[in-house]
Amino acid sequence: MAALYDTIGLNYSALRRPDPRIAAVIESALKGARSIVNVGAGTGSYEPAGRRVTAIERSFAMILKRPGGGAGAVQASAEALPFPDDSFDAAMAILTIHHWPDRQTGLREMRRVSRGPVVLLTFDPAARPWLTDYLPALSALDEAAMPRLDEYEQSLGPVRISPVLVPHDCRDGFLHAYWRRPQAYLDARIRSGSSSFWAIGDAAAGGIAALRRDLESGDWRRRYRHIETLDAYDAGYRLVVAP
Repeated sequence: MAALYDTIGLNYSALRRPDPRIAAVIESALKGARSIVNVGAGTGSYEPAGRRVTAIERSFAMILKRPGGGAGAVQASAEALPFPDDSFDAAMAILTIHHWPDRQTGLREMRRVSRGPVVLLTFDPAARPWLTDYLPALSALDEAAMPRLDEYEQSLGPVRISPVLVPHDCRDGFLHAYWRRPQAYLDARIRSGSSSFWAIGDAAAGGIAALRRDLESGDWRRRYRHIETLDAYDAGYRLVVAP
């Protein structure tokens, strides 16, 4: 996965900018934590300002794309965090757990090094946002890579899970961010900012072609007109918090 992100990282910092509304949800869950470890930190999206953040990232290419003056980064994996027990006030992991080779070990490591909350933004593999109608390979990918929501407590203890709605004009370019801007999925550059499109590879071609046809014919609008008036959409993203 580090090698994959060495490739994805070419456009990642430009396409994956934090959305302030999602950032507010994450910061609220972190409460008053002053020291935070960000696991699978990538280019640093959603790292709260004014806190002591230590970033953990496997991909050196992603580390190089982190902005100057931001949190210091350590090249390491979630499964072996190089810190003593209770080193931080909180731990966070944002849209990354599906990339970990051993998810349960990574979660236990987050719980071990945090004396306060563990906060994760993740995806419910049972969710079926409209894009999966065109690309069923995404659902198969999520079912294989994403933990079920009832799995988190196995490693973290009691958790609170709540939906994170995606704004219609979301600034971040994660997979389902363009739910009300379907034309964006026709752009190969936009797709390059999502690891899911890299993962399904050529399996996306037929679905993208079908989406293009439906957008041109108006079938997409007739099929999904009920979402065009929404300001935010439940695409399946979830905030998991272990106090």
